[in-house]
Amino acid sequence: MTLATLFDNPLLLILAIPLASAGFLAVLPSWRLASWLNIVVSGTTFAASLSLFVRRPEPTKLLFIDDFNVYLVALTTFVGFTTSLFSAGYIARESAAARLSDLHLRFYHSMYQAFLFTMLLALSANNTGVMWVAVEAATLTTVLMVSLYRSREAIEAAWKYFILCSVGIGLALFGTTLVYLAAQPVMGDGADAMAWTLLIGQAAKFQPDLLNLAFVFLLVGYGTKVGLAPLHAWLPDAHAEGPTPISAVLSGLLLNVALYALLRFKMLIAANPDTLAPGPLMVLMGLSSLFLSGFMLMRRGDIKRLFAYSSIEHMGVITFAFGMGGPLANFAGLLHMTMHSLTKSGIFFAVGAITQNLGTKRLNEITGLTVSHPALGWGLAIAVLAIAGMPPMGVFMSEFLVVSSTFARQPLLAVPLIIGLLIAFAALATRLTAMLFGDPQPAQRGHGPASGLSTALAYGPLWLHVALVMVAGLYLPAPLVAWFETVAKMLG
Repeated sequence: MTLATLFDNPLLLILAIPLASAGFLAVLPSWRLASWLNIVVSGTTFAASLSLFVRRPEPTKLLFIDDFNVYLVALTTFVGFTTSLFSAGYIARESAAARLSDLHLRFYHSMYQAFLFTMLLALSANNTGVMWVAVEAATLTTVLMVSLYRSREAIEAAWKYFILCSVGIGLALFGTTLVYLAAQPVMGDGADAMAWTLLIGQAAKFQPDLLNLAFVFLLVGYGTKVGLAPLHAWLPDAHAEGPTPISAVLSGLLLNVALYALLRFKMLIAANPDTLAPGPLMVLMGLSSLFLSGFMLMRRGDIKRLFAYSSIEHMGVITFAFGMGGPLANFAGLLHMTMHSLTKSGIFFAVGAITQNLGTKRLNEITGLTVSHPALGWGLAIAVLAIAGMPPMGVFMSEFLVVSSTFARQPLLAVPLIIGLLIAFAALATRLTAMLFGDPQPAQRGHGPASGLSTALAYGPLWLHVALVMVAGLYLPAPLVAWFETVAKMLG
């Protein structure tokens, strides 16, 4: 592959940048230089992703871009870029506190780019097998980053993550194989029976019994990666013990990637008139995730675990919306995916700064942040109001659309949905009021005062994400609305 080929095809360039950077950052001697190069290459990848809105490459049997994945590629590269900014300041303070060696610091930046590559490959893969490999590779790279601190708790969390998600992804592989077997009599052997762009046009002719069985395995398999209850056990531990920037991309990006894979298969099932409707299973798992996380939020004493369960809650809402189906519910699900990614990653930026400033993750030891750290405390307060679904934030708009579409089609289902949302809201309000507005703690046991640059790198991405979510709650550009409407119709 020549350089001319890369620059002629923006999708290849988007994949090549993080892949090449991962290898280069692994051998770079200076971790400080690696931090800045991580920002540069993440920003370059984001800039390259924007070119997909101007020029889309022709699909191949391995890669493609359509209306659905183009916005997820752009969202992934954007959050990847802002998280790399936060990472630079966060990692510098971890180094100053002697929590990570130089080798671990270089390894972190290398794996960060490898993680971005695997997610982008999963989103742009036109082959069901390649997509599965990419999701599994994303698991492996994040396992290594979750265990970065090498403490007993971190290694235990990484091992738990690896085992549970490997079991899940193994079930997803079996489901993928069943889809191939259902398509093979129509599509023939080889790559044609695995290409999304070819499968969707012929899905009505596939064997419905095999598709029904396949979707059960796919829902359980990829649902494990999404963090849906009762398959969620890995997620709180991985968030609590890994570096906080990894929590931001796990919640904000990887969960979306796994759900994207599931939705691609749902489109195939929906295109076959003889299959069972996949919606009720998704609605059930969405509601179970919403209720479990709502009650678990009331009992969390660790701030990172608290927001990990909040991620389970919101992935449950999104899964519920896509399970309901139809243009309005699908629109709401797409909007909620976007708003959750921006809001939750911003929240973890704030959480990372809090734990470094105060030296603790315990909620009862974190109080009065709006007094002791006004810029950080008020940024987190607004982000928490957003993730709780308060108007006029973007999350409120998407949740309102989910509830409205449910009332219009299945009024009885709207009752448990609203109850679950109210439980989660009450839990967040109860747990976080003292943290934000109580009396500040007299003692500070953190990593010491942050430099001006570290503060800017921590607070800048937080306030950028908060601003975007606030604007989205008040105004969505017409092209963005038309784009979501198009994808909502695709999803059926």
